[in-house]
Amino acid sequence: MIIKKIKRLIEEQRSSQKQNTRLLEELEWAHIYHDSIRGKPWLYELPLNIGRWAGNYAFFYVLNRILNDFKPKSILEFGLGESSKFVSKYLEYYLKDAQHTIIEQNNDWKKAFESTFNLTNRSKIVICPITTTNIKNFTVNVYEDLELKVNSNYDLFIVDGPYGSHRFSRYDIVVLAQKFETNKEFIILLDDYHRKGEKDTANELLLLFKSKNIKTYSKIYNGRKSLIVIATEKYKYIASL
Repeated sequence: MIIKKIKRLIEEQRSSQKQNTRLLEELEWAHIYHDSIRGKPWLYELPLNIGRWAGNYAFFYVLNRILNDFKPKSILEFGLGESSKFVSKYLEYYLKDAQHTIIEQNNDWKKAFESTFNLTNRSKIVICPITTTNIKNFTVNVYEDLELKVNSNYDLFIVDGPYGSHRFSRYDIVVLAQKFETNKEFIILLDDYHRKGEKDTANELLLLFKSKNIKTYSKIYNGRKSLIVIATEKYKYIASL
């Protein structure tokens, strides 16, 4: 009994230390993020609810660097929310020639969002309800008829939807990536990489690109939550932010 109690206390201490480390990392990312948007009052004044269901500070820092440094022309985003505001403001003030497509699962949320925030006319919302499919004997949430509504011809893919699945979460990005040509240049930003389901999907992407002879570079950014970025040669410096 005493040994079991000691083991339990040790595990609790390790868990607490891990959480504290992540919290400190998140606080550091918050400072880095705020430094990175200096000189852009249209971002500094943008009301964002960072964290919880939305991306964390690490996510928004990386997204800011991608949009600022690499200037993608076409952006596909899975999940309408805080990052949609962020990208839309970039289109309004900085990326004058870019197009932004947002896939959203819930029409009621779309209406609620639009009642409080006006996206630029180059940010388009497409409603795709959630359905489920079987991936390697696991039930996975996916967007219904996604391939009929969008193609794979985008530079930047922001993956933060649909609702996560326990395994192979947000697998739609893999389905789109299966159509990539060997010479395609792209960046994929996959949020919630700290979860098993998103790790599954990231691994599937890396295996797919290897099979297609598409050379990629990847980087995991850890804060309170984690994200992974996968990019091709043109955007390889995304792994050194």
